[in-house]
Amino acid sequence: MIGTIFDIKEMAVHDGPGIRTTVFFKGCPLRCIWCHNPEGLVAQPQLMFKEARCTGCRRCFVQCNHPDCRKFGRCIHVCPQNCLEVAGRTVEAGKLASELKASADILGDTFGGFTFSGGEPLAQPEFLLSLIEELKPHHLCIETSGYTDPDTFGRVIEKLDYIIMDIKLADSEKHQKYTGVGNELILKNFSILKNSSKPYLIRTPLIPDITDTEENLAAIKEIIGGSPWEKLPYNVAAGAKYKMLGMKFKMEGK
Repeated sequence: MIGTIFDIKEMAVHDGPGIRTTVFFKGCPLRCIWCHNPEGLVAQPQLMFKEARCTGCRRCFVQCNHPDCRKFGRCIHVCPQNCLEVAGRTVEAGKLASELKASADILGDTFGGFTFSGGEPLAQPEFLLSLIEELKPHHLCIETSGYTDPDTFGRVIEKLDYIIMDIKLADSEKHQKYTGVGNELILKNFSILKNSSKPYLIRTPLIPDITDTEENLAAIKEIIGGSPWEKLPYNVAAGAKYKMLGMKFKMEGK
């Protein structure tokens, strides 16, 4: 099974129990205006241009014969300043699992497990499920928005050891306004999670004047009851990568 990822972070300590390796899946059905991983939004690999390093030599626009450059219309290998980087690569689940396990073996008994993040891992469910099977019996965790059909959600969490799930906004209209989708599916899947036997953590990013209001936090508390809950501070550097991708950061000016 082939999937697309955009990063692997080793020695992660905030993505589940212990020292972990986190795999970032590409593609997400949400469009949160504060997203700090814009390279995870689009399913296909993207070209990142680090303009601050560019000297204007234009060598990257000279026609080359590299197959991986053709779709971008410029050479991604020639830049002496390393201004160009491809965000995303397609990989087969078994090959990725071998790569991940080889790296994890170095940590031995101190290794906590693997975490699937994004983007949204549930946007590539069959690839995710294949990777899960390849990585057993390691401890496996997901960081998810919970936005998928309940059947897919149930199939995936059944295979995992720990679930970290966002509940960003309690009001569905506000959820639609700020993330691009309503929250009905998310709340339905939270109910599935809460009634399962799986250990889990609910997270809420504290976005100024959007999610961090007393009204929203009180409403989320009403929804999740006594569930474990972590409130994440806003990442003030969230907009840094948007310009590199030719995308607009919608939090600017807010």
